[in-house]
Formats: sequence, C-alpha cells, structure tokens
Amino acid sequence: MTTTPATDELAAIEAAEARLHNAKPEDILEWVFKRYGTGVTLASAFGNTADAVLMDMVAKVAPGTPVFYLDTDFLFPETHDFISKSREKYGDKINLQMFKTDLTPEAQAIKFGERLWEEHPDQCCDIRKVEPIHQALDGKRAWITGIRRDQSETRANAPAVTWDGKFGLAKANPLVTWDEKTSWAYIFANDVPYNILHDRNYPTVGCTNCTRAVMPGEDQRAGRWAGSDKVECGLHLD
Repeated sequence: MTTTPATDELAAIEAAEARLHNAKPEDILEWVFKRYGTGVTLASAFGNTADAVLMDMVAKVAPGTPVFYLDTDFLFPETHDFISKSREKYGDKINLQMFKTDLTPEAQAIKFGERLWEEHPDQCCDIRKVEPIHQALDGKRAWITGIRRDQSETRANAPAVTWDGKFGLAKANPLVTWDEKTSWAYIFANDVPYNILHDRNYPTVGCTNCTRAVMPGEDQRAGRWAGSDKVECGLHLD
C-alpha cells in the first residue's frame, strides 16, 4: 500500500529535491540528519561500493546511526567478511543491525518449491528482502540508500531526496551523482573496507543464487538476476 505524507512534509521534500538534485553527498546528508535526526537509518547491502562509502560517511557525520542489512540466508561468504571488517573498523560509530525473515530456506522450499529464486524471483525477494525491511524501517522517519544514477537505466533519473510511498518515510540518496570511479577514489583515500568480490568482476553483490560476475561492456547490474527480466529486488520500486 502506498502512503502519502502530510502536505507540509511533501512540500519540504520537494523543495529539498529541487535544491539538492545534483548536490554533493555532504549537503544531502546534512539535510536529512538536520530534518530527521535520530529518526534516520542507513540501509546497506554490503554489496557495492556505495554501501562502503556511505557507511564511512555516516560514521563520521552522525556516529551511532542505525545501519541495517538484510540477511537473506543466501549471502556470499565474502559479504559476511565485509560485514565483520566493518564492525571491526567502525565499532560503536555505527549501530549495525540485522533483519531477516523467519522462513528458513528449508521451510521456503517445502512451502513454495525448490529454487524459488529461479521460478518466481519476485516472490523470493518479497519473502527474504521486502518483508523484513518493513521491520527495519518501522518507526523511522527517513532512510539513506546507495542508489546512484550511473548504476542502471532504471536508476538514471533517481532523485537526491524523495518520499518513499512504499514504506511511508523520506528517502535520501546522497551518492546519486557519483560514479564508480569516484566511489573507488573515496574508498582508497579513506581506507574503507569493501566487498572483495568487487575485485573479481562483481560490481554489485546480492544473493549467491542470483548473482554472477559481470562481463566487459555489460551494465554494472547485469550480474543480478541474469537470464531474467528482473532488474530490482523490490526495495526501490513503488
């Protein structure tokens, strides 16, 4: 169900978007934390360079901010390693939280059949990602994501800030104007941990069942749900 914000809230977000559409990450972060304070949470998939950059930025500008991730039960070992390295580096500067469905992979197979991610990938994502994120966002006023316009055609016109009607809160994309080169430059300059799969031609990492390496010349997200017409997990679709 899509939710609509109060008129004054929508007006504030629209005004901010007009001003911040091509703004620097620092300006977008300043706006979201000034407006929503402790009601802000950062989403991290621990699967792309934007996740790495934003965790470092948020740890510096708003220590203690909740940072959540979704454990789908199908994360790569390298993703778990990245999570552990982030805990070690940032300590209490980030409030790392994990959310997941109560439905185990075994129970899912019994209820919906083996390899649901192949037969009905949208349903699999709904169970293992979309449903748990409602808990992660419960009570929050705004969430920060790593969406960038260069990541795919579906994100080419992404806003800096917007109202997320699907989850009923504001949404900020501080790195929206950045590209992969800029993200890597920040990572190296600030000694930021990242998912080692990036060094193996995985520019974006999701579940083991639905992620492959990207070939030369392919879109950054071509390795996600390859062989199907699915391009998003559902978190960023109305």
